[in-house]
Amino acid sequence: MINETYKAMLSGKSIIRELSEYATARGKEIGYENVFDYSLGNPSVPCTDHYTRGMIELLENENPVTIHGYSPSLGIEQVRATVAESLNRRFGMDYEAKHIFMASGAAGALAHALRATTKPGDEVLTFAPCFPEYFPYVNTTGAVLRVVPADVESFQINFDELEKAFTPNVAAVLINTPNNPSGAVYSEDTIQRLADMLTDKQREYGHDIFIISDEPYREIVFDGKTAPYVSRFYDNSVSCYSFSKSLSLPGERIGYVAVNPRCTDADIFAVICGQISRGIGHNCPPSSVQLGVAKVIDEVSDLSVYETNMNLLYDALTRIGFEVVRPGGTFYIFPKALEPDANAFCEKAKKYDLILVPSNNFGCTGFFRMAYCIDTEKVKRSIPVLERFAREEYGL
Repeated sequence: MINETYKAMLSGKSIIRELSEYATARGKEIGYENVFDYSLGNPSVPCTDHYTRGMIELLENENPVTIHGYSPSLGIEQVRATVAESLNRRFGMDYEAKHIFMASGAAGALAHALRATTKPGDEVLTFAPCFPEYFPYVNTTGAVLRVVPADVESFQINFDELEKAFTPNVAAVLINTPNNPSGAVYSEDTIQRLADMLTDKQREYGHDIFIISDEPYREIVFDGKTAPYVSRFYDNSVSCYSFSKSLSLPGERIGYVAVNPRCTDADIFAVICGQISRGIGHNCPPSSVQLGVAKVIDEVSDLSVYETNMNLLYDALTRIGFEVVRPGGTFYIFPKALEPDANAFCEKAKKYDLILVPSNNFGCTGFFRMAYCIDTEKVKRSIPVLERFAREEYGL
């Protein structure tokens, strides 16, 4: 018999993917340039020339057996050391290669970190609004994901609700900053307050509580700011990173787990991740891509278009009459819908070929997400359509 858990998941397919597929089909009818598709968070800028040249040099000059062979289970030692050195240089940490585990993107990193820090029956807390895939990421491990209600005024952590959510079964808190879908960047005060609360809860419950920090948007931060590095604030912290957004390499599926050197069992955490790989088959990411990103470890693509697009949309949405918290980073904006039912709102928008994602699957009703990783020219052309939609459907 086919596993009933996964059969049941077929009825809960990703609304983001469904809308993206709808936009593609609609584009075949009227031309994709006429579909204002804000559904999918797929980076729209090219990777750096240095990365491309570095990969060409690898392919032309290195031993093919080396660059195309299996990497070690924990990742290539030289690459792990390069990642550790970069994090230490940028964020004042003291990682060593042994604290780094190479993974197939942030999703692969989370798959390992969640299994390393929880056991079946444990609870993992996260904060609304949150990435919908956190539910299968957590629940298929045997742990249970519970979502703390949002502070919709700022999309920082709602600490009153967090206090209510705590039980002795909480083993980890999963955070995402900069945040998908809100674009919020947790402040240092927010992260420090969370760290202090978890320190108290560890003492109260008598067991470790880990922060698992999902950080694929770490480099997409606006107004000349940087995102606070979560692991600087709390010992039992695990950083899960992807080069998908910083270097625009989503299809290469490369990232890492970085375990705080002061974390419980830090010196064997990566080795434990290697054992987890044996069970889930999520092991040995591509050798060539590991070597490629190591060559450009501190580089990022030209991400400035995302801030340009954010400002265009934020200014337009607020002028039209939408309530929206200004994003501090990512390539998402999360306005309040013009009616309580976000699904109905987004369905009406489709009549204008505006493809918007309703917020219900993000654990926060009454909002919608726009992924503005699209050409600026298309963002500009979408604004009069947004204005017409709001005027004709809602009288704004």
